[in-house]
Amino acid sequence: MRRLFLSAALPLVLAACATTQPEIAATAPPAASTAPAKPAPLSQLVDAVDIPYQSFTLPNGLTVLVHTDRKTPVVGVTTYYRVGSKNEPRGKTGFAHLYEHLFFGGSENVPNFDIPLEGAGSTSTNGSTWYDRTNYVETVPTGALDLTLFMESDRMGHLLGAVTQDKLDKQRGVVQNEKRLGDNQPYGLTEYLIGDALFPVGHPYRHSTIGSMADLDAATLSDVRQWYIDNYGPNNAILALTGDIDAATARPLVEKWFGDIPRGPEITEPTSPIVTLDAPKRQVITDQVPATKIFKVWSGPGLNAPDAAALDAGMTVLGGLASSRLDNILVRDEQLAVSVSAYAQQFEDASLLQAEMVVKPGVDEALAERRLGEVIDQLVADGPTGDELLRAATRSVSAEIGALEVVGDMGGKGATLAEGLLYSGDPAHYKKALEETATLTPAQVRAALAKWLGRPAYTLVVEPGERTLDGADLGGWGDEGSVAPPPPDPKTPAPPVAEGPAREAPPVAPVADLTFPAVRHATLSNGIPVSLATRTAIPKVSVSLDFDAGYAADGNARAGTQSLMMDLLKEGTTSRSAVEIAEEQERLGASIETGTSLDSSRVSMTALTANLAPSLTLMADIARHPKFAADDVARVRDQRLAAIQQQQATPTTLAQRALKPLIYGAAHPYGSVGSAGRTSVVEGLTPADLSTAHETWLRPDLAQITVVGDITMDRLLPLLEQAFGNWQAPATPAPTKDLSVAVPPAKQRMVVIDRPGAPQSMIMMGHVLPVEGTAPSLESLDLANQVIGGGFLSRLNMDLREDKGWTYYAYSSVSSTKGPLMATAYSPVQTDKTGEAIKAMLADMRAFPAGKRVDQVELQRVTDGNVRGLPNSFQTNSQVLGGILDNQLLGRPDNYYSTLPAVYGAMDAAAIDTAAAKYLQPDDMVIVVVGDRKEIDSQLADLGIPIEYREASEF
Repeated sequence: MRRLFLSAALPLVLAACATTQPEIAATAPPAASTAPAKPAPLSQLVDAVDIPYQSFTLPNGLTVLVHTDRKTPVVGVTTYYRVGSKNEPRGKTGFAHLYEHLFFGGSENVPNFDIPLEGAGSTSTNGSTWYDRTNYVETVPTGALDLTLFMESDRMGHLLGAVTQDKLDKQRGVVQNEKRLGDNQPYGLTEYLIGDALFPVGHPYRHSTIGSMADLDAATLSDVRQWYIDNYGPNNAILALTGDIDAATARPLVEKWFGDIPRGPEITEPTSPIVTLDAPKRQVITDQVPATKIFKVWSGPGLNAPDAAALDAGMTVLGGLASSRLDNILVRDEQLAVSVSAYAQQFEDASLLQAEMVVKPGVDEALAERRLGEVIDQLVADGPTGDELLRAATRSVSAEIGALEVVGDMGGKGATLAEGLLYSGDPAHYKKALEETATLTPAQVRAALAKWLGRPAYTLVVEPGERTLDGADLGGWGDEGSVAPPPPDPKTPAPPVAEGPAREAPPVAPVADLTFPAVRHATLSNGIPVSLATRTAIPKVSVSLDFDAGYAADGNARAGTQSLMMDLLKEGTTSRSAVEIAEEQERLGASIETGTSLDSSRVSMTALTANLAPSLTLMADIARHPKFAADDVARVRDQRLAAIQQQQATPTTLAQRALKPLIYGAAHPYGSVGSAGRTSVVEGLTPADLSTAHETWLRPDLAQITVVGDITMDRLLPLLEQAFGNWQAPATPAPTKDLSVAVPPAKQRMVVIDRPGAPQSMIMMGHVLPVEGTAPSLESLDLANQVIGGGFLSRLNMDLREDKGWTYYAYSSVSSTKGPLMATAYSPVQTDKTGEAIKAMLADMRAFPAGKRVDQVELQRVTDGNVRGLPNSFQTNSQVLGGILDNQLLGRPDNYYSTLPAVYGAMDAAAIDTAAAKYLQPDDMVIVVVGDRKEIDSQLADLGIPIEYREASEF
């Protein structure tokens, strides 16, 4: 993946034509308005999934797919190349992914690929590499399509002259730090070991996509040029254009920009035979992990195999549903595991059939491993029930309906069409796959599981202890050190560098007028306010039930109470068990989540419109009638304690847990380690404590309901009234949170948390700002953050990643909270650059604006670029919902987003510079470093910043 994060710009949701409707009160619904309790037939749901398209092919072999969706004036530009890590020969592992990074470094006529696109309003400019393909995505305003196609064609046909040794060296460093980032996570080495165990040396799916350090080090400029010549021809590519476009408009544009690019060599696909182990394999390693994790894995057939759909469904029943076999038996009933999962990870020519369990601390590992195998064996022997298959299929279809909202990006309609053509020869393969899933029988699934899971498996056990393996040595071909790589062929000269004729970029057309669904307001008979934005793009509805609580309601003394209480809501009500809750939402195709942010406790749901009435009934039961049974509380509490250990073992989350208490102080409601809480608090929580927290904070006079989707207010209100209208507030006064508590005086210091052997140091620095999120006119601060660290083109990221190659990302953020805001800057850097990276981050922030004011390119990108990018920010119901919820939290009017174009248009560089000088200077920031102390101590000593050493267990 080229990036860990996309642009960190504000989550903007435009409301250019929004209107606030008058508030109305609900009345009790007549009985006839109640929707039927039974879910809609699965066949009806399958029929709702449709992505009509047209296609054409240029004489040079470029295949183009066009899907028209006029709901938003944006176009998804999705390009797939049939080349991935399975195409890499010995000595060049990781090369496809390395080249993906280089593809963003500029072409002969486009010095920088990101600057013009983000300035034109692209809010998803990214790429990724996997075993079978490399893809590139942009979602742009319709007026920027011509520019985007010019740029994509310049990369496809006019790149070699811009590929330099300097770019190769820098991106090599970035990719190696991406590898270190993954390796540094708990269980971060398992992917390498699974591939090595299941596939023989030389098998295309054996080595990891990230590759080995040695091969990345050995990549030459000649290698890079030849890879481009061999694999990036138009005849090896698919271009999908989806959204505000049609084939008649697309064809002349594509011919104009891509038509003169010559065909490339024909690609010979590597042979990928199905591999069966001769006998079971078992491996035990130790690592810096909080708990033992057991993996049981088989290799399997590719996604076009006759058994593919049955295997996917079978693995979903095993461990992919909330009500899966593994969840019900190993987590809920026998309580041998704190988490489980199972899935079929399907590629073009192979798959991984994988089951995992994190063993509950104190449980005998041998017993846990044996029971994992027995549960799998039982499913293989008996097969799933018809109801299990129905739930698995409904979940898949519901997810596919949700994906129809997005025209571009990694998982949108463009990717669905392109992958269907690339892997299966049919852009509409998704529909055939859903239809096959919907008609599977238990006998078919049982036969497929018996055939493939009846073979010898690889079992990997990762136990807590010292890390004995080095990720730098893993991920390669597999015979390094034993078989010499083949010598270079003297008949193959380095590819020539011959630049083509100069090409001029087209202008960006004006952005079309933008609309946002009107926000209507009403009130239930018990006083709960209701807000609705009607959107009919897909037959789904998103619902959010928010309470003015959040984990700020705990403070430091009760840290973890609110979120544990919210977790228990789905573990049983007075009328439904946890299994019944999980099964019912799966049958309905709904997804109900509970959780906490800093300021809010939330029960949220996405539901099919056809099943909204019974889905709301289930949602209300979860929110209003939790049981808090002692056994459930004990089980979920143990899971939470394991989750806290996982956070303390993960560098990024550990730094996050440490920072807020250090800068807000223990007395402030925001001075908590986070929603997971503290071990000492969670250990002592009882059913009575959680029931009290529920009664205190989850009450109708602290609630509001926000809905976005395919429903009108006159249909919605009776359903909400039936589910929530008779919920009465208790007689006790509603509780409040005091966000005015003073925070400690800001003072620069460094807190170091030792992580022995870590290949990277996680650096996170921050301070509390003297302003609350409800304050008006904070747009200049938001834009200042975008300039310094709020996106890929920000100064921090361009310095530490793109120029120095020390990290995979370097970003900053300003929190979006009701109370005092927090500004942070963070980056995971290679261990030997820890001290220099802190110096560089501090210098970059100090220089803004004292040494380097906002320049015109930055100003255009964060003002006009944001305005142009607004349409991309409300493609989905969830994006619109998020914008409305932000307005509610921060006290902004419904038409807030409609004012942003004018606000940004009037914003000058001086206002952004002033905000940076006032809020984003680093000299009073607390700096948290999670890294290998023996390697970084001497580096940190040279910084002249007071240092204190703390243990991970303290946070």
